[in-house]
Amino acid sequence: MIDILEHINAVQREVSRTGETVTVRMRRSYQAEPEELWDALTDPERMRRWFWPVTGDFKVGGTFQLQDNAGGEVLECEPPKRFKVTFGGPTSLLELRLLPGAGASTELELEHSMGEPPAPGGSGALWVGPGWDGGFLALALYVSGDLPEGTNPVEMADSPEVVRFNEQSVRAWIEAVRSSGTTSEEDLAEAAKISMAQFAPCTEV
Repeated sequence: MIDILEHINAVQREVSRTGETVTVRMRRSYQAEPEELWDALTDPERMRRWFWPVTGDFKVGGTFQLQDNAGGEVLECEPPKRFKVTFGGPTSLLELRLLPGAGASTELELEHSMGEPPAPGGSGALWVGPGWDGGFLALALYVSGDLPEGTNPVEMADSPEVVRFNEQSVRAWIEAVRSSGTTSEEDLAEAAKISMAQFAPCTEV
């Protein structure tokens, strides 16, 4: 069983807006050395065990493709500290940063900036934030050894337990957007309905 609230509360979420660009920021601590976490985040064979099947040329200037999902170009790479890629389009920029934490832990920071957000203002965060929450959850289960061997992460994403997690994630992101003051309540409410329908179908906001 997943302790849903524990994993929801383990993540710091922030939404900001500069002009038309909306940025989602997340941070979570993992009980793993930076080199170990980096390997889990960048080795295609390991990524398919917790995240998604991926192919590509994983070096600066190379491209990657998640199976039946987004792809992009590798813009910057500094093992085992950070990498930056386009994600789904040239105006969608994703950066991951790994910072040594206390003991053998690592702080993982994710920043996803959208130059063409899918909804007005910061409400566009509701299109991507819950999805990255799912990735942070799966990575936590993987590095802690709590993800059973042979798990198909694509199928796991549709499991009832993960859908319940997604519901709480959407609610957490609604509050993050509201706290940011980057959109109207009307636009936020509309985006929340769409996000909930996508990540936790049959659930009311």
